[in-house]
Amino acid sequence: MSEKTIYRWKAKCSGIDVTEAECLRELDNENARMKKLLAESTLGNAALK
Repeated sequence: MSEKTIYRWKAKCSGIDVTEAECLRELDNENARMKKLLAESTLGNAALK
């Protein structure tokens, strides 16, 4: 893990409680899932053209 990643994490998450951290994790997971779906959709549309 790079130093930059640690500082970014620390700036983002310092001072939050467990509930907020869990919410952030869930949102990050959903965001990753949505990005994957968008990429698959875009790839499928490009294949049809």
